[in-house]
Amino acid sequence: MARRCEVTGKGTQFGNNVSHANNKNRRRFQPNLQETSLLSDALGRSVRLRLSTNAIRSIEHRGGLDTFLLSSKDDVLSLDARRLKRQIAKAIEAAQAAA
Repeated sequence: MARRCEVTGKGTQFGNNVSHANNKNRRRFQPNLQETSLLSDALGRSVRLRLSTNAIRSIEHRGGLDTFLLSSKDDVLSLDARRLKRQIAKAIEAAQAAA
């Protein structure tokens, strides 16, 4: 499983540890990923995703998972997130057609 956020695409970054003597050793900066369950209003169920803490804050700021996914671009999202976005769009479309 890759260390990459499923929504924002945030992944591992590389850099240097620099000592007081200015010696440089390569290191990795890992994203803070959390396995979270978010409620989808359109689907009526909770969805488990592996998200960075920054993505969790962004989702809450934009008003929930549905609005965040529908307003985000597909090229940033993972395959699972794109599938979820299509399911949400279908569910909203079906609800509007029924009403």
